[in-house]
Amino acid sequence: MFSYRHAFHAGNHADVLKHTVLIAILRHLVHKDTALTVFDTHAGAGLYRLDGDYAETSGEAADGFLRLIGAQAKPAPVVETSSAPTKATAPQWTPVIQDYLDLVASFNAKGSHKVYPGSPFIIQRLLRERDKLKLFELHPTDAKTLSANIAQLEVGRQVAVLREDGFEGLKKFLPPPARRALVLCDPSYEVKTDYARVVAMIADSLQRFATGTYAIWYPLIARPEAHDVPRKLKTLATKAGKAWLNASLTVKSSKLTTDEAGVVIRPGLPASGIFIINPPHTLKTALQLALPQLASILAQDRHATSALEFAT
Repeated sequence: MFSYRHAFHAGNHADVLKHTVLIAILRHLVHKDTALTVFDTHAGAGLYRLDGDYAETSGEAADGFLRLIGAQAKPAPVVETSSAPTKATAPQWTPVIQDYLDLVASFNAKGSHKVYPGSPFIIQRLLRERDKLKLFELHPTDAKTLSANIAQLEVGRQVAVLREDGFEGLKKFLPPPARRALVLCDPSYEVKTDYARVVAMIADSLQRFATGTYAIWYPLIARPEAHDVPRKLKTLATKAGKAWLNASLTVKSSKLTTDEAGVVIRPGLPASGIFIINPPHTLKTALQLALPQLASILAQDRHATSALEFAT
């Protein structure tokens, strides 16, 4: 169960979606004076090198975060029109995408894109002194690396690293003392039972703390369990009388193909989604603008698209 390492996938299109949404949620939640507690149930190592062995082996960031950077940095080509030549401009990012790019840039020297922050570092960067962050990570190597990375922040008791199963460990912390919380749940789903455990965890959490904000990332792959996750979360939220929002980003077809030798080529991760229960009221409008732009820039084939569903 410890074969998954997020270092191979850091900065891919799923991270772009997840972290863009995460930042938008946190920007809203920290406006209230009351202390906020954030839980990351599957924290990973916290920081990743895009020029390291893992990331370079997979190259996934090239079709995610680095593609956005490339689109931003492209020199404007001359476009011939019927009247006069005009210059094509780089994308004018929507506010939440620009916020995401700026925040990632803040972890790097100017002009460099070697460091990619995982969710723990993104969250901590946006928290105030009175807020708390609890990070769960079971992988022995990643948990050790996460602890070392967090120690460099010198933030004392604001951040706690717990080498526990986040699905179970979350229970003892809900409801939090100030009764304001964000829960981020983004397991690897390398174990088939993770799909059911996600739904069970959210069902239990809503019983314990119905007013929390819950953000659940999930892959969209050719497995019925994957497509069951958002459907079951909608049912849970609706039964609890809670608002919800479901954003998905598809960058390519999920169909299997074959090469000239007849070898089957699997598409990897073609799409993913993030489901939010009790979303900030500002999130829907922000994503209505951002999702089509992400689909356009990150498209790997003509099947790229985005979708946004919600209920208030």
